[in-house]
Amino acid sequence: MSDSNTTDFTNPSTFILLGIPGLEEAHIWISIPFCAMYAIAVLGNLTILLIMKTEPSLQGAMFYFLCMLAVTDLVVSTSTLPKMLSIFWFNSREISFSACLTQMYFIYSFSTMESGILLAMAFDRYVAICNPLRYSTTLTNSVVAKIGLAVLLRSGIVTLPYPFLARRWPYCRTNIIPHSYCGHIAVVNLACADIRISSYYGLFNLFSVIGMDVFFIAVSYTLILRAIFRLPTKDARLKTFGTCSSHLCAILALYIPHFFSSLMQRFGQNVPLHLRVLIASMYLLMPPMLHPIIYGVRTKQIRGRLLQLFTHKQN
Repeated sequence: MSDSNTTDFTNPSTFILLGIPGLEEAHIWISIPFCAMYAIAVLGNLTILLIMKTEPSLQGAMFYFLCMLAVTDLVVSTSTLPKMLSIFWFNSREISFSACLTQMYFIYSFSTMESGILLAMAFDRYVAICNPLRYSTTLTNSVVAKIGLAVLLRSGIVTLPYPFLARRWPYCRTNIIPHSYCGHIAVVNLACADIRISSYYGLFNLFSVIGMDVFFIAVSYTLILRAIFRLPTKDARLKTFGTCSSHLCAILALYIPHFFSSLMQRFGQNVPLHLRVLIASMYLLMPPMLHPIIYGVRTKQIRGRLLQLFTHKQN
């Protein structure tokens, strides 16, 4: 490694990603589960999209939102894993400053988009259960398109300060990032300046944007549960609640790792660095991998179509 990586400079042209600090000798072994998770995420989400495109019966707001979620999951995982695997396999650690900021923007923008789509899906479940007679007139194709555009614009706008603030700081210590990807806090911690505004904005985004999504999802499910408990029979209650099970599993798969990883990066100084980086890296892969499995197993129409595809191939 050249001396320029550790000597003083005004701003770097490249950063050096360490991968999993302290576990460099195990990178090959670590890459195996990461590669497997990425393959499942890509194949699973592409299968979801293919089924949606080829099956005319899978139309409607819920399936359109599911397509949006699949595309978002593909972008989130593909924004990080190819570079991460190149570090693990080929020790290709350099990344240009612009590419690092671009990766940062895509990761946080599409992660925020995932949250917005899950909120839209919660609204879909609320209308379907609490106002079923108005479902087709409320969630029209036009309304779904507008919701999708609003989620896209919100995510793109609230994420813009991350790379802009990161570009604003002077970097005069080192350009070595002790991480496997260009995370916001991991990058700005290298700056030789007061970065509290970056840290505060990250917390603001976590609690005001993601936190508000969680709040409105909770409100939706409070109303949904109230409507379910008013149903006359136990079978009706279980059947209706079953239509929400996939969405609830998807929520848990996204938000629990998200909040845990975000708070650990800021306040987990007593946690070993390699463990923090491993958890943060796994967080970006877990939702994209789990979402197609959850919806493939729990959604009757998608499960049926998958069984038809496999049966047809065997015949």
